[in-house]
Amino acid sequence: MIEKYKNIDENFDIEVELDIDEDTQTYPWLYSLFIEAEVDESVKLDIINTVEQTSFVQYVGMRFIDGWSEFYFYSLNSKNIQTKVQAYLQENKYKFEGGVVKDSKWDFYRGNLQPTETEFLMIESQKIVQQLVEEGDDIAKEREVEHYVMFDTKTQMQRFIQNAENEGYTFKDEISTQENEYGVAVIKTHNLSYEALFENIELLRGLASQEQGFYELWSTTLAEQE
Repeated sequence: MIEKYKNIDENFDIEVELDIDEDTQTYPWLYSLFIEAEVDESVKLDIINTVEQTSFVQYVGMRFIDGWSEFYFYSLNSKNIQTKVQAYLQENKYKFEGGVVKDSKWDFYRGNLQPTETEFLMIESQKIVQQLVEEGDDIAKEREVEHYVMFDTKTQMQRFIQNAENEGYTFKDEISTQENEYGVAVIKTHNLSYEALFENIELLRGLASQEQGFYELWSTTLAEQE
């Protein structure tokens, strides 16, 4: 499953392959390919397919930073990874750089491509937003948004509610969950812009973590039509 998202700290675009089988995760060689261009979808697929023609090579993601498209692959072997794609890029007159380094623990993937917890929540948030937009919603309009947080104990939940209310959220209700777990819904009025969602998710994640809780996600209804 490929997901696209925006890096929160440095504000650049990332695409990452999340469904990687266990055998592939043992591939020790990281091949990085940098192209001085923002490649379109067809060129991107051509590049990926060309590299993956070499046996035991897996595309794991790409980034677009400062006019460069960066492609990343892991391989079982360090040789012959670059040959075919270099011929393709030279033929199409792309300016590019590339190299192979050992990364047995997949440190680059985990540290630079795999979404953080907040980034994953933002990916899921944008899916909800897209569904609302397809239904004709104006996401710039403010409306009540329900946020959901889970805890191991009722005391943790109660402390979180107090802290959330101090930040302008309103307690709505407790959520029925599996045994030995306590859930709560709090609401706040805000729009569904990326910035507003990020601000609220980060704040609630911080409040939840103070009480060893876990922020799940949010839900809302279509904005009222004027």
